[in-house]
Amino acid sequence: MPPAKTLRESHFPAIEKRYGKTMKYWFSVMDAISEKKYPEQMKYLREKFEFSQTHANALIMYKKGSKSAQRFTTVKDYYSSIDPLQVKTIKSIFRAITSKYPDLDLVVAWNKPMLKIENRYIFGVGTAKNHILIAPWDAKTFKKFAKKFVGHKINKKTIGLPNNWVVDKKLLHAMIKESLDNQKS
Repeated sequence: MPPAKTLRESHFPAIEKRYGKTMKYWFSVMDAISEKKYPEQMKYLREKFEFSQTHANALIMYKKGSKSAQRFTTVKDYYSSIDPLQVKTIKSIFRAITSKYPDLDLVVAWNKPMLKIENRYIFGVGTAKNHILIAPWDAKTFKKFAKKFVGHKINKKTIGLPNNWVVDKKLLHAMIKESLDNQKS
């Protein structure tokens, strides 16, 4: 059983309190729009009832049969869901970082592998079909190091790398050091 905080129904008391109707009422609303696609359902709940994104998503996904937002409980589960080349590259990235910073814990959070120390996230990885996304959690670190990834796609909070990226240990080590130093101050 996933932790209670990831269960969609954990949002139900807040939905009832905030929007003033029982869950039975909200399930009947969902039944009336069940033929609509997810984006249309989301728009309907947000515009007609002023639902927050989180509450609308919890209700929609629960009615679609998804009882938990947690898809992966281990990094191994995550790896089994992606391309083997991505797995190889991501393992190399994490191995490069943890060889220098062994106190960082590799965990799954937000359905992605993350490195953290104590209760602070330091670095995360995600994937799309044709690339790997890396994300230092510290905004100052991201701003400072994004420009060092010349030729790669720089997004708002992530850096897109090819699935077969040759791991630059020195760059990753400098990025992690900066993140850790910034969190101390």
